[in-house]
Amino acid sequence: MLKLFIFISKRSVQMLLLFVIFLTVLFFLLEAQPGDLSQQYIGNPDIPPEEKARLAARLGLDMPLFSRYLAYMKNFFTGNLGNSLSQYPTPVTKLIFDALPRTIVLFLSATLLAYYLGFVTGKVLAWRRGKMSEYLLTLGGVGLYTVFYPWFALLMIWTFGFTLSNVTGIRVFPINKFIDVSDWLGSPFTTNQVFLRMILVAVLSMLVAAVATVIAKQRLEIRQAIRVRNIAFLLGVVFPFIYFFFSAMGKYALDILHHTLLPVMTLALVAFAGIMLLTRSAMLETLREDYILTARAKGLPEKVIRDRHAARNALLPVVTSLVLALAFVIGGGIITETVFSWPGVGLLLYNAVILEDIPLAMGGLSVIAALALIGHLVADILYAYLDPRIRY
Repeated sequence: MLKLFIFISKRSVQMLLLFVIFLTVLFFLLEAQPGDLSQQYIGNPDIPPEEKARLAARLGLDMPLFSRYLAYMKNFFTGNLGNSLSQYPTPVTKLIFDALPRTIVLFLSATLLAYYLGFVTGKVLAWRRGKMSEYLLTLGGVGLYTVFYPWFALLMIWTFGFTLSNVTGIRVFPINKFIDVSDWLGSPFTTNQVFLRMILVAVLSMLVAAVATVIAKQRLEIRQAIRVRNIAFLLGVVFPFIYFFFSAMGKYALDILHHTLLPVMTLALVAFAGIMLLTRSAMLETLREDYILTARAKGLPEKVIRDRHAARNALLPVVTSLVLALAFVIGGGIITETVFSWPGVGLLLYNAVILEDIPLAMGGLSVIAALALIGHLVADILYAYLDPRIRY
């Protein structure tokens, strides 16, 4: 335990230094551009020079470069990211943290679903090498993995949001947006209140399921522990639906969930293909190892060899890919959130760049960098847990 603490402390210090370097580079890249913010946002020649000077002083642009850098770093680490210029005077922190839960839920759901299905499918494909199912799924996986994503997203909207709804006469999936505004007229709740309640209930449900699984694994036999795990996670998935069925927020939570399904399905299909191919490749390499031959020589069941010996080591590159994907989950949402008009951080960053809202863009990029560094730390810890040969 002490070694783990020392390892995490060292890595945290390294990441903090790297993050400071990132913020420094970001600041000086901004300073390297021609002109300054006062010239950029007040281009009217009829405005008196003293007003421009007053704006420059208010933004701190009249200070020396190094003083501005120190003020920027101090403001950032005290949580002051400034005000958005395109949505003035709304603070950048408020805009980012209002949009952050929507992006995290959308991409976290799609990523975890894709990685689970991709890993399970990939290990089965490698184990059943040479069968017709392997050829068909591999061909489909390559097609999805190489597809032009904006076109594929629009195709999903046209197929499931438009055509299928016209054929069935039922709105199977909404075409875009986060909610139906007409359903929320007169609502006693805000969208953020309902959405955050959905996140809280889902996280608590899965946390209880995970704790029950750990306890069962320690105190019960393998078969009983697996049965308890399956029941616990089934209840963890079902409980949020039961909760909102009896809640006054149920109608509004269902509307948000309805709008979430199509973008999650689109993201999961594309990510699933890459993980399936990665797992298949890693499994094929693992199956050539000597310990697999030893396990077979001992007469272990094929399922045990596949799931407990081969799949565990094949999981290492998949875990790395998963953690890094979660780290960049915010920055990767620009295309998806633009196509689906999903009001998350990706769409926020896109609008910030288009409108030249530099404080908002810098705040968003800083959050992405912080999550990326945290993802690397989690990957290091998981590697040591999954592979006994790796030590802190």
